[in-house]
Amino acid sequence: MSRQKPKKAVVVLLDSLNRHMIGAYGGAEFSTPNLDRLAKRSVTFQKHFTGSLPCMPARHDILVGNMDFLWRPWGSIELWERPITYHLRRQDIVTMLFSDHPHLFEVGGENYHTDFFAWEYLRGHESDPWKTREDPSWLGTPAIPASNKTHAGRGTAPYDLSRTWFREELDYPGPKTLHAASRWLADHGDAHDSFLLFIDEFDPHEPFDTPEPWNQMYDPDWDEEALIWPPYTVDGVKNGVLTEREGRQVRSNYGSKLSMIDHWLGRLLDVMDQNNRWDDTLLILCTDHGHYLGEKDIWGKPRVPQYETLGHTPLMIAAPGVEACECDALTTNVDINATLVDIFDVEMTYRTHGVSLLPLLLKEKTSVRDYALGGVYGQWVQICDGRHKYIRAPEGDGFPLHMWSNRWSTMPIPSIPGLRLPNPDDRAYLDSMPGSDIPVICQPFQEGDLLPFWAMNPQVGDHHLYDLANDPDERENQLGMADEARMRALLQHALHEIDAPIEQLRRLGLG
Repeated sequence: MSRQKPKKAVVVLLDSLNRHMIGAYGGAEFSTPNLDRLAKRSVTFQKHFTGSLPCMPARHDILVGNMDFLWRPWGSIELWERPITYHLRRQDIVTMLFSDHPHLFEVGGENYHTDFFAWEYLRGHESDPWKTREDPSWLGTPAIPASNKTHAGRGTAPYDLSRTWFREELDYPGPKTLHAASRWLADHGDAHDSFLLFIDEFDPHEPFDTPEPWNQMYDPDWDEEALIWPPYTVDGVKNGVLTEREGRQVRSNYGSKLSMIDHWLGRLLDVMDQNNRWDDTLLILCTDHGHYLGEKDIWGKPRVPQYETLGHTPLMIAAPGVEACECDALTTNVDINATLVDIFDVEMTYRTHGVSLLPLLLKEKTSVRDYALGGVYGQWVQICDGRHKYIRAPEGDGFPLHMWSNRWSTMPIPSIPGLRLPNPDDRAYLDSMPGSDIPVICQPFQEGDLLPFWAMNPQVGDHHLYDLANDPDERENQLGMADEARMRALLQHALHEIDAPIEQLRRLGLG
């Protein structure tokens, strides 16, 4: 690619995409021919790590460009923020969103789509409240009998109703979404001089439900109801939450969904091939995080440190004139935002945390950052320097913890309908965020307060240090060894560099 930047871009975000299960990253357990096909024409990033977690905070990194997990939990776009789509609309650049991701259209994520020029929500995935009853004629449709034994919330989920209305593979949300996006690219790709097509595809996220020929592809001997819901638990087999055999069934159903969505990604790549789109369009393939499927006997996304399974994620970028290669530079999700900002010559109006990856694609640089910072609000904060990963938990009682937000909403929990973020109270005061002069509500929390869901019950004092070069499976915690002081200082430096709230250093025991 020359310094003449492409003015067309496609971003494909596949939710809960496990790096170590993709063939191009060395995975051999499941078939991913189209992800591997994309890798053959992409710069494949080997040291890409998560930033803000989980689902919506990760999308905040990518669309808005700044990490929010040190200031607030899962939430919508704030008053002082402008997503890249806001700026592109003002440049008359078409932005199009295709998504089946329910969290984008519920409380806590409700305004991420509003600045797109156009958007299409494909219904029926996971917690999407789409149907009020089962289809009375559903027997004989592609939806096979499935158990919710391992469902983290148990009880009836919206998806249990939705799946009875599927009549063919293209009725399943993932195939439906990628098919619609592929059709848009084929029909509209040449109609616009410049565009950003953003595909927020919730697969291979649970439920791990697929029709034939994908169902039972990797577990043909299973003769009970399919286990399509993973539990969210630590020591799941050890504690009897599921058996080893049930664990293999859950994992194999993830593989079936991975292979199915890989197939439909191939349809999008076909359009790129047929329309010579590779000559004028940049394509980014990314995810928000991975998903534990028995690694360390962890299942789902429970409150644990961000081990490699969850936090070390795939990133592929195919760009006009750029040769396929592997890149060992350290990167994180806010850098995706910075790269799009660079491509479209956007001037952001507030402070962001990303670094453009174009110099890496152009081989002008071999690195763009010294560390990758990440975490979950109220929980662990981690930093990676490319070799060592240092994970620091809160100390003491986990406080002080403040929430900084003017959008007083967060993730709803369907299984606990009464769990809502409390309103600010008389402890709240006005302050400002780094790079903004808009007054922001700062709400202190203390022990006994109802906290946002992901901030509950932090594991205080649970610190970790791993040498990823020599211990990629993170079996040996090197806390107390020589590199800890250096990594602790790097974490302090990183928090100061982004002007993190001072209470975050105090609650982490960093002074």
